[in-house]
Amino acid sequence: MGRVRSALFRPWTAGVLMAAVVAGAFGLYWFQPWKLWQDETVQEALPEVTAVASTPPAGSPSGTAATPPPAGPVTLASGEMISHEHATSGTVRFVRLADGSHVVRLEGLDTSNGPDLHVWLTDAPVKEGRAGWHVFDDGRYVTLGKLKGNKGSQNYTVPEDVDPSLYTSVTIWCDRFDVSFGAAELARA
Repeated sequence: MGRVRSALFRPWTAGVLMAAVVAGAFGLYWFQPWKLWQDETVQEALPEVTAVASTPPAGSPSGTAATPPPAGPVTLASGEMISHEHATSGTVRFVRLADGSHVVRLEGLDTSNGPDLHVWLTDAPVKEGRAGWHVFDDGRYVTLGKLKGNKGSQNYTVPEDVDPSLYTSVTIWCDRFDVSFGAAELARA
């Protein structure tokens, strides 16, 4: 009888063990817990449009001034990050560059690293605490790209067809778990 019992026990044990290994591997892939201890720091300068030196057209007086360079970057709106799912701090600026394009700039960002993090420009109100964790995918939002690093200062290009007046906040959004790590309300300058 002892041999019969051990023969039945082994396949069941092997099945449970195999299921545990598969579940563990899936959990590691899905949650990526090692990212909590890995920081990625990115330090980017604010983009500038370089003026091209121009020479006066042939036949014009040599004293004619060249076309003046375009005006520098202008902050249209800004705000301070607040924490949601993870402790988050830093400043967000919505900037119009000299060529008329726009960028969202994160300055002094400090948040947790995580799986599938993105920067979103949204029309949602920024709410404190748990009430603000899930509101950003309820309305209009534009994905500006994957978060380049969980620390530092970074720029995210706003697509040309986006009307800046329709968006009032920026969030660090975790697509994997549909939750905001942190967000900032944009106050017009």
